[in-house]
Amino acid sequence: MVSAVLSMVLTSCSESNELEEVDNGISTTGEEDYKYVGKETAAFKAEEWFPGGALGTTGNTAAHCYEDETPATQNADLMDAFKRGELLFEHDFTPTSTASFGGLGPAYVRSSCIHCHPGYGHGKRMESYNADQRGNGYLLVIYHPADGMNSDDGPYISEVTGMPQTRAVSPFLPPIDESGIHLSWLPVVAMESGLPLQFPDGERYELIYPELYIDTDAFNTDPKPTNLAFRLESTIGIMGTGLLDAIPEDSIKAQYQHEAPYVELNPNFWDKEANDWAASAWYTLADGTKKIKRFTYAMTRASLQDGAGANAVWNITNVSRSDRPYLYTTTAWAKAMSKNPNVIAAIKRDPSSPYYYDGTDEGIAEAVAALLDPKTNQFDNPYHNFRPEMTDNNFWSFMVWHRGLAIPRARDLNDRQVQRGKKLFNEIGCASCHRASWTTGSDDYWAPTPIVANNLSLPRYPNQVIYPYTDMIHHRLYMKNGIHGSWCRTTPLWGRGLSRINTGAEDRLHDCRARNEVEAIMWHAYSKRSDAYRSTEKFYYLPKEDRDAIVLFLRSI
Repeated sequence: MVSAVLSMVLTSCSESNELEEVDNGISTTGEEDYKYVGKETAAFKAEEWFPGGALGTTGNTAAHCYEDETPATQNADLMDAFKRGELLFEHDFTPTSTASFGGLGPAYVRSSCIHCHPGYGHGKRMESYNADQRGNGYLLVIYHPADGMNSDDGPYISEVTGMPQTRAVSPFLPPIDESGIHLSWLPVVAMESGLPLQFPDGERYELIYPELYIDTDAFNTDPKPTNLAFRLESTIGIMGTGLLDAIPEDSIKAQYQHEAPYVELNPNFWDKEANDWAASAWYTLADGTKKIKRFTYAMTRASLQDGAGANAVWNITNVSRSDRPYLYTTTAWAKAMSKNPNVIAAIKRDPSSPYYYDGTDEGIAEAVAALLDPKTNQFDNPYHNFRPEMTDNNFWSFMVWHRGLAIPRARDLNDRQVQRGKKLFNEIGCASCHRASWTTGSDDYWAPTPIVANNLSLPRYPNQVIYPYTDMIHHRLYMKNGIHGSWCRTTPLWGRGLSRINTGAEDRLHDCRARNEVEAIMWHAYSKRSDAYRSTEKFYYLPKEDRDAIVLFLRSI
């Protein structure tokens, strides 16, 4: 189950609810929760107020708290780098390189990181696809369906990048023309599982899902792709991610072994017969080190420093750096641009263009094909003198910032409804996947060459008890128009109750189809095949007061 928003975070639920006296003798009746921060309550340990541990939690719960640095970042005297990394995250890149920040393009997904992560959180649900919309965290998923057109899985197409680009720097055409992207939201008229769209007490809920289609003519590639299926995937919140990076692999392995007897685990990650990792669970990092995948919905990355953030600042904006001397493009797009007469003519009018070469149509076409092709190592490119657009120091600052983002403290753990919500959350089985706590290891993190070679450090989180509410494992929910064969990593729930005051929205799940907590929960029961069906069925039959208590709990952690 996925949490969403706490709209009144600065006031305690005690203003409207009588609170119970807790086991340790602290009376919470009628009192604001800040008086009890760090104190044990009837249902919560004292440490649960600080979900990121002493080194990873910010005490701020107001607007912009997702942007806060961790105490570990402060302790390591990394605040200057953190602030510079924050500027890189928020910077709107342009094609023109400057002394501080490199240039955008030639093709890109967004012109800034914050476009996709409004308020540093989860992307917002959009009615149409427009890369210029702030808060549009959508990534197009385009693949060859593995089992008919209704398949929710298959290999990504090769004609566009894995994170498909819909923008390009002049004079190039975007790999996909946004005018050919058609997005609509449809209502669920009946649950596959048979559960009514109304709770037994009469309260109704509504579920919606996206239908996406892209015209063949919208692809500016050579060749144009065929036999396609389409899905949406949205960005996830980025706060506290460094703490997840610090969870030891052997602890994650123990969790797989714990769950394996009771639920089918993704065979691409877990070999049931061997009771051990499958070969494809390992990710090879930039220096050849192998680590177990743990990041992204599809769990395609193994380290934060060679994963979601480190890759995104390169492939979303296509800003190059010393350890990324290749462009994030495709050969099919490079070929199409080298054959486009309007592109050639525009470059021919501009002798200062790096694609001008000898000024002939043939020479320009040759330069365009070579410069745009991802197979070209730009350091060795004979057509221009390549310089990394992001310096090693800026990349280090960006990673200090990303690994240094704190998780906000919990709220209202002294509220008896929140306490009851936690009890029910555990009783109906939600915690089977949304495991409450982990303990980080020594956090001897992996780091890429630009950081190691310059003897630079990042924030560390050794030996912290953290409360992310995830088992770090793939499960299947079998939602209508699902994704990745219905396999999706259990979403961490921590801090999500502060989404609205930070991002202005509370949309949830992998494509923002859930507009509140109840919708997110009930999507878990769309199909009886769902790994979470039985738990969600129990939620469905709870009285409204108990359903509301679970929602309050989700908003508090």
